Amino acid sequence: MDLKKFIDTPAQWLNSSGNHSNIVISTRVRLARNIEGIPFAHCAKESDLDKVIFQIKEAIKNNSYLTNVTMVELNKVNDLVKQLLMERHLISRELAESKKGVVFIGDKEIMNIMVNEEDHLRIQTFASGLDSRTTWEMINKIDDELSKYLNYAYSSNWGYLTACPTNVGTGMRTSVMIHLPALNITNQIRKILHAISQVGLAIRGLYGEGTEALGNFFQISNQVTLGRNEQEITDNTEKITNQIIGHEEKAREILMKNNRIQLEDQIMRAYATLTHARVIGSKEALELLSLVRLGVGIGLIKDISLKIINELLVISQPAHVQLFSGEILSSPARDVKRALIIQKNLTRGEERNV
Repeated sequence: MDLKKFIDTPAQWLNSSGNHSNIVISTRVRLARNIEGIPFAHCAKESDLDKVIFQIKEAIKNNSYLTNVTMVELNKVNDLVKQLLMERHLISRELAESKKGVVFIGDKEIMNIMVNEEDHLRIQTFASGLDSRTTWEMINKIDDELSKYLNYAYSSNWGYLTACPTNVGTGMRTSVMIHLPALNITNQIRKILHAISQVGLAIRGLYGEGTEALGNFFQISNQVTLGRNEQEITDNTEKITNQIIGHEEKAREILMKNNRIQLEDQIMRAYATLTHARVIGSKEALELLSLVRLGVGIGLIKDISLKIINELLVISQPAHVQLFSGEILSSPARDVKRALIIQKNLTRGEERNV
């Protein structure tokens, strides 16, 4: 596996070019699919999982939207590479632990297909900012092409059949990675998150199910996949996300009007720490980058782009820090290297430095 391209080329969905990118980092759509006649991955024999990989490889060869994908067999790479792929949101922890897990990674990391995770296929597409419609249209084309060569498990009564009943129906999840620091500072975040959970959406941490919401970064996605079509799911997620964006924007305005000096102090202290600290842990880095991202978003910090901050959220993670160092590092050594990476990137503008 060529790791160099991961150093040289950040994922396109981090580039902050999409709608509402000061608040929404990215949009992701995921489809769960299984192949008829082969047991679900959790109860399949290894020979069955090999059949899944073979069929999907053949289907990808004939897919005009997947002409430049990289195939990674997870049982042939070390733990550091697996962690790197998780930090880039290309695989889940479940896939990393799968006996026959494979991921196909598309150019610029705007699409990937996880094979033999909970379902035989988990197709994902990504976009910068809030853009569920384009992301859905892209994955729909990929899925239509794959379905010409793969016989999906499908019921006329229930829709697409999946290993977990919560995914039956469309098998679709639309997720938005969103940054809500002002709602946290103004003590409104619990109320907003509670309201979200009441309208059929789930809230997770930065790395999905079971992860902690660090740095005021959240993933919001639909819970219901049955009884609604894909367009309804997409429109509903985007509609509610727009309402959350409105609340965050209002909270930012209130902070700037009523507590400007205190807010500026918090942000500039975070900026000063990130640009001068010699040692910094990953959790502290996320929390401080969150404040600096807020500072960029409200125009307080003008010489750093959101793109740089978004990329730092990924490349300051443990596997990336070690990849850039070219060696396995102890936790204290990683903290030293992380501080150096952040400092270089925040003080040298658009140029990426590791």
